[in-house]
Amino acid sequence: MSSLLYEISKYLMLVLMAFYTMQCYTVFRKKDEDSRQYLFLRQNMLMFFLHFVGYALIYLELRETEVLFFYGAQVLYLFLTLVLFRLIYPMASRLLINNMCMLLSIGFIMIARLDYDECLKQFVIVVAATVLALLIPVIIRKLRFITKMYYAYTLLGIGLLGLVAVAARTTYGAKLTISIGGFSFQPSEFVKIVYVFAIAGLLCHAKDFRRIVIATCLAAAHVLILVVSKDLGSAVIFFVTYLVMIFIATKNPFYTLAGILAGSVGSVGAYFLFSHVRVRVQAWLDPFADYQLTGYQAAQALFSIAAGGWFGTGLYQGSPTAIPVVEQDMMFAAIVEELGIIFGICLILVCMSCFIMFINIGMQLTNKYYRLVAVGLGTTYGVQVFLTIGGTIKLIPLTGVTLPLVSYGGSSVLSTIIMFAIVQGLYMLRSDEEVKREQKESMRMQTSNIPYGQYTRPDGQQSSVSYGRSVYPPAGNDYQRGRRQSSASYGESRYPSAKDMDYYDEDQQVYSSYRKGEPSEINRKSDEFASSKFPKRGNNQ
Repeated sequence: MSSLLYEISKYLMLVLMAFYTMQCYTVFRKKDEDSRQYLFLRQNMLMFFLHFVGYALIYLELRETEVLFFYGAQVLYLFLTLVLFRLIYPMASRLLINNMCMLLSIGFIMIARLDYDECLKQFVIVVAATVLALLIPVIIRKLRFITKMYYAYTLLGIGLLGLVAVAARTTYGAKLTISIGGFSFQPSEFVKIVYVFAIAGLLCHAKDFRRIVIATCLAAAHVLILVVSKDLGSAVIFFVTYLVMIFIATKNPFYTLAGILAGSVGSVGAYFLFSHVRVRVQAWLDPFADYQLTGYQAAQALFSIAAGGWFGTGLYQGSPTAIPVVEQDMMFAAIVEELGIIFGICLILVCMSCFIMFINIGMQLTNKYYRLVAVGLGTTYGVQVFLTIGGTIKLIPLTGVTLPLVSYGGSSVLSTIIMFAIVQGLYMLRSDEEVKREQKESMRMQTSNIPYGQYTRPDGQQSSVSYGRSVYPPAGNDYQRGRRQSSASYGESRYPSAKDMDYYDEDQQVYSSYRKGEPSEINRKSDEFASSKFPKRGNNQ
């Protein structure tokens, strides 16, 4: 009976994942807001159902009441995350929030299946990271001075990486983590974010070739320190991110091609300089040549993928724990083995949906600095996903980076949630820009069609003025009534612009003095201007 439940559950989880993935892309075809909101709600229901099925199987396997309480805590966390982001930030991207929660749900299921205690640790870090993430969009939207601190970001990034190169302990041949007070963290995960902000500022203010050279040298310093620390996975992420950002900033393909050439030369040099690089390349070329030692991890990952097939063996029906460090480096292999290749493809498509949203948000921002930040963070995320999955399926050599939000790793999940929160802030900035453009266009249309205000001049004559845009001089031999004459032709205009008008109602977007027929400060200034500039009736006759 239990085997039948495991067999049914794997197909059910696959169907739920497939429907969720499909709606990540069909949402772009929805034109009205109600249809999109209904689609997002369906995504939430599919996510909670998939999460329930996964933890039902975990409970059947472990038979511990603690699993039920842990499941309830995760459901509460996911529900509050969806609700609070929606309540606090109504203009936030629902698709990004849903995708983040879906990836976290899959991670909770798989990490608990592989190592329950590690899942408990991961959950605590995720909750703390989400609390911090709720504050970040406010910082992005309100504190505009952060766009001017790029040199501080540069010094901070280089300083942290230098500290790692000197004081970090060596893990699997690379210097990655620093331990403080019993807590270990990987600084390069957080420097990725600081690095993007630094490079965005350097390239945003690069007006000539000299500034571009300075930005390139500072970016190279980050990469070289990572190479010295033998953290080659992070070095590749930093390098590719810079290539994409410099192309977006300059629109010059020469810089990108030169960077690719330099990176190719550097890769060849690293192969001859570092023995662990040669080991990884040889294991990539032929993992079975030294199956018991250097090729064991890659070979086991391939065995797992082959054992899973299209539909997987079912949760707890495979042997992903045979892969060394599976919960960190080889999570994708574990997912494919027990949930199937189709499930793995859907997972890739969800990650690609996040990447597309990052890039789309960035390219629609008018502020160059924020545009570069969004594109840089999107590239960082996309490259990390590619390196993890590409290394698992033997497309590229293993780099030792985690699958964002899915693999086990406190520093990785914390930095990724912060990254999503930053992009949410940028998404809301884009919405703010759209609102401002609409208001400006509305003001332009209103000011171009304002009815003429009649006022009496000191000589007893009446004249018409269109406020804020142009001046209609009174009738006379030198002026023809009805011909628009720009106030700029008479010197600097003394009329306030539309945004400076005392009686302009920002909420209603109407001119209160015109609607009510009451005299305003604008009429007085118009009277003074006309008295001083225009001749009285009869002076030129």
